[in-house]
Amino acid sequence: MYREKLKIFVSAYACEPNLGSEIGVGWHWVLQMSQFFELWVLTRKSNQATIEVWLTENPSYNNIHFIYFDLPYYLRFWKKGLRGVRTYYNIWQWCANSIVKKTMQSHYIEIFHHLTYGNALWSVSSYGKKQFFIWGPTGGTETIAKDFSKHYELKGRGIEGLRRFVVKSLAYNTGFRNRCKHANLILSKTEVHKESIPFKYRTKAILFTDVAVDDFEVENYTFKKQSVLLKYIVVGRLDPWRGFDILIEAFAKAVKKNANIQLQIVGKGMDLNRLQNLIQNRNMSNHIKMIGEVSMEKYKQLMRETDVVVNPCLKEGAVTTAFDSMAMGKPLICIDTTGYTRYFSKEYAIVIPKQNREKTILALKNAVLQLTNPIERDKLGSHAQKMGAIFTWENRGKEIYKAITKAYDA
Repeated sequence: MYREKLKIFVSAYACEPNLGSEIGVGWHWVLQMSQFFELWVLTRKSNQATIEVWLTENPSYNNIHFIYFDLPYYLRFWKKGLRGVRTYYNIWQWCANSIVKKTMQSHYIEIFHHLTYGNALWSVSSYGKKQFFIWGPTGGTETIAKDFSKHYELKGRGIEGLRRFVVKSLAYNTGFRNRCKHANLILSKTEVHKESIPFKYRTKAILFTDVAVDDFEVENYTFKKQSVLLKYIVVGRLDPWRGFDILIEAFAKAVKKNANIQLQIVGKGMDLNRLQNLIQNRNMSNHIKMIGEVSMEKYKQLMRETDVVVNPCLKEGAVTTAFDSMAMGKPLICIDTTGYTRYFSKEYAIVIPKQNREKTILALKNAVLQLTNPIERDKLGSHAQKMGAIFTWENRGKEIYKAITKAYDA
């Protein structure tokens, strides 16, 4: 039995149907929360057309009250894609604060949920955070060790160096401490993030991943016939911290033991040239293919055709692909981020512990070779899909409901 629906204002900058990554996360959370709460959802006006088409096709969700807002053109003409997103996002939060206040007061809403972006270092509504404030799932205080980042290009090294400095300075970051102070419930993506919260506020934090298995992706598992060429796939923005470089290094070593393997890298980003040069320098052009950015339909096709999914991210990232691997009955190779990886065990995934760069590359190589065994691959794949039936968005919605109502009733 569920109580009468509480009213919640949700700040969901990234929220749009039929997309992956953070935008898809925002959308799925809103849909699941609407089963248990009455929602007023603030998102970008650029998402309006897609959302309203979806709502027309799915009228049962018309009870969600969407509010659309974007900055005037003269304050956003310079933003293109993810370029300048942090600056734009923070300005958007400041300017949208009056909308949050007016909407919450006029509809007698007591609960404010800051959903996306889930970066603890970025701004939230100054009015919303002083209400009953739910924050997250959030992260962003995870860093990359110098052992890995010293191999990045200048820009990547600079970004990671700055991030390490910011994280070390969290004790003096008044904005971060203030958000931790006002939050009634903090949904931490990782143990690392939870430990970064000041000790006196840490009891308000619980571990909570932001992704689940898409129900529409689930298919009955069938053993894939052994083919001559085994396909591995990795998906995500080509950012240095995602670990594509160490996977390329590992794959180059694995090919020396088994030449019948191929890696497909799907995505675009700042690290493209470095990765292409690395592939060329390792003479891996026949075994590693840079696919680029693809449509959602093409992504699904590539996932269905692959044998193994790999997520070499060194901190929380690309988790949508990891959970999609469950739905499609594909074994997963990943690096322990202390976050979403707690949902994956040795029965259906190979989770590599955090260690130095050389040992991580060796572990990735061994994992790639281990899954060239069809019996091992099918064993993990079939078990993964059975677990996928548990980690669905429907069940995640129930977890969201319990976490919020427990905190609100405390």
